[in-house]
Amino acid sequence: MSDPVPTGHIAPAGLYERNKARPFLGATACSHRRLVAGEWTEVTLVYEVGGSGLADGAGIKLAMKFYSDWALFQTSDPTAANFVSAEYEAGPLVPGQSPATVQALKVRFDQKGHERPYQKAIVIDVIDGYLNPGDRIVIRLGDRRQGGPGTRVQTFVEQGFRFRVFIDPLGSQKYAEVPGDCVIDIVPGVPAALRLVAPRLIAPGPASLLLRADDAWGNCCLDATLDATLTVTGPEGESARTVALTPDPQANGWLVRREALDLGAGEWRIAATAPGLAPAEAFVTAEDGAPRAVYADLHVHSNDTVGTNDTAYNLSYGRDVAGLDVLGYTANDFNVTERAWTEAVGLIDRYNEPDRFVCYPGTEWCGNSAAGGDHNVIFLRDGQPRFPADGRGQPVRSFEWNESTRGALRPGAWPLDDLYAAYQDDPEGHLLIPHVGGRRCNLDWHHPELERLIEIGSAWGQFHWVYAEALARGYRLGASASSDEHQGRCGGGAPATAVFGARGGLTGVFADRLDRASVGRALRARRTFATTGERSFANLRLGDRWMGEVVQAAAGDALDYRLLGDRGWENLRLFDGDRMVWERDLHRELGLSETKIRLRLGGARIKDRYRGAYWDGGITVTGAAVQRVEPFGFDHPEQGCWRRDATTVAIRTVTHGDSDGVELALSRLAGARIQVRLAIGTYVKVGNPLTPPPNPHAPEAVLDIDGDALLADTDAGRVTRVLPGTELEVTVERVTEAPLPRDLAGRIPLDDLALAPGHEHPLFLTARQRDQSRIWTSALFLTP
Repeated sequence: MSDPVPTGHIAPAGLYERNKARPFLGATACSHRRLVAGEWTEVTLVYEVGGSGLADGAGIKLAMKFYSDWALFQTSDPTAANFVSAEYEAGPLVPGQSPATVQALKVRFDQKGHERPYQKAIVIDVIDGYLNPGDRIVIRLGDRRQGGPGTRVQTFVEQGFRFRVFIDPLGSQKYAEVPGDCVIDIVPGVPAALRLVAPRLIAPGPASLLLRADDAWGNCCLDATLDATLTVTGPEGESARTVALTPDPQANGWLVRREALDLGAGEWRIAATAPGLAPAEAFVTAEDGAPRAVYADLHVHSNDTVGTNDTAYNLSYGRDVAGLDVLGYTANDFNVTERAWTEAVGLIDRYNEPDRFVCYPGTEWCGNSAAGGDHNVIFLRDGQPRFPADGRGQPVRSFEWNESTRGALRPGAWPLDDLYAAYQDDPEGHLLIPHVGGRRCNLDWHHPELERLIEIGSAWGQFHWVYAEALARGYRLGASASSDEHQGRCGGGAPATAVFGARGGLTGVFADRLDRASVGRALRARRTFATTGERSFANLRLGDRWMGEVVQAAAGDALDYRLLGDRGWENLRLFDGDRMVWERDLHRELGLSETKIRLRLGGARIKDRYRGAYWDGGITVTGAAVQRVEPFGFDHPEQGCWRRDATTVAIRTVTHGDSDGVELALSRLAGARIQVRLAIGTYVKVGNPLTPPPNPHAPEAVLDIDGDALLADTDAGRVTRVLPGTELEVTVERVTEAPLPRDLAGRIPLDDLALAPGHEHPLFLTARQRDQSRIWTSALFLTP
């Protein structure tokens, strides 16, 4: 039975029944159910006021999750990109009902406008009056009516992207969630590039190759069919064949294909081409007795917490698209529910397949830096991990705060000392990895048995400094890199355009077998190297002693190193903790060009979140013609360089600890004048995205260089401006025109390093390729 209609009073006729039939908090509708990742469009959302009405001073928030890299909205210029507007439309009145009195709506965009994970919010304030039930507010994202190009959709694929509306009906700053999200599937675009994944070093024999097709933003494509030519060139000659790329029904319909190759000894080049697509190539070196390196991404999120797409999707992506050997699922410990955790562990066990694909369950302890900072916990043993409580029933979460806690924040294992205490009875079954993400690790804390590796690179950026500092403190830590993937593209996936703006990393692991126990032992033994997402290879040894080991050196000993890459090694450095003690400059060794120079930008503003340095400006050359421009290291289509005029090459990019470069071929360097003018901005956390604030400690970089001086500097041919920040610097340098080596090996006599006797020296190599990719070895902890 329905509630009786009240009588004996005056009220607008029929309004009671109409309002009782409405959702109390209102309803939202959206113009789209499907969008293409990275496309430019206009999206319209309509909020219809519910039975509550909206008071004078009320507020509405249209929110999305913080990890989305949807272009930042602005409200200041209706002719510019990403303009967002909101308009009021009155609903129909019944007899005796007064119209609403609202005078205006004030619209703003705030990246911290609501609670995690729905932090990014368009906030609409009701000004001078109230709204009736049934009134509508029309929100246009990328309003094109005054000539703007629209809005750029987030660049990565998501099944069920959500816009969520919250209202403050009374103007009390107490917001309630409007039931019924606007749900949009964000899908890949058309194929734009081929990708190849192959092991870099193997023993002669069978090798597995993965070929896929990606869109312009690095998303693996669906719903397409294409023929590609696969060409294999090696010591035995060249062979080519056509392979069909079709959606794989066993791999979520992705456009992927695995090929088996039988490779004899030597270096092999594998190339893939298809009409209209950017080609791909990979190099595989086959050698008798080659050490086996498997590639791991130990830091992957799913939508159990703050990742994109479900856990099965992310595990499948790691195995079938990224071609990983090892994956570590790491739920944010405070956010994952016990039910989701239990289901994820069961799923991980099902995906774990020795000799094919190793999966570990794990968590991310999310303590503030003041309490120790972010640490991943990898559970290396089979069976149910000790989470969310230890064997005594004590919580091992940093804290608990998720949908089931109804807003309450429950403290747990805090500070980091409590996390150590929870697992220190079984160090062999656990691996704690401090890392730099939103809450960077604090190296004031260290547990030598639990912490065996440190994360040097991820989608957050590159952090050589954290490795160097840890070793300088005397900590015996090895090198690792991961994706910290929030966007469903683990395994060194494509960067997004916001805070996750660098390529994710990979950890190379020297393991006897591909199973949990063997890989776990190798990780804890620090038999690892870290790459910025490539299948590069690095090894550092002292005789038969491997990197990661603690060794005693004798007089006359030497270090042996081996590097294998794909774009050519340009620089190799040996560090003793935070001190460089040896270097090879391959540009200089091969001969510096008389006419070719490079502008290289690198580093980050700060060590903490929102660290990106936003570079905008150019390099101007007078007294010589710029004949050719070639970019290196740019991460996505919104970064790049272009010819502004006859003398100036413009640059717009962001570095998060990584480096980007532009090479210029000049008609001559003698007599030329080179001027660099770059503004350095910051990420827009608060305020207008069209006017980003300058970096307060280094708002610009200015260099004025004489070409004759570069030519006269026969040792380096380089001018570097070191700026206040975190490894923040600008370099103009001469480069070689000769091919750089993909295979680099050599010996470093310890006598050449002048190491203090009787002291332990953590020696590690780091190297950079011409495309600005990097690699780090674990250290040898050596006492001469």
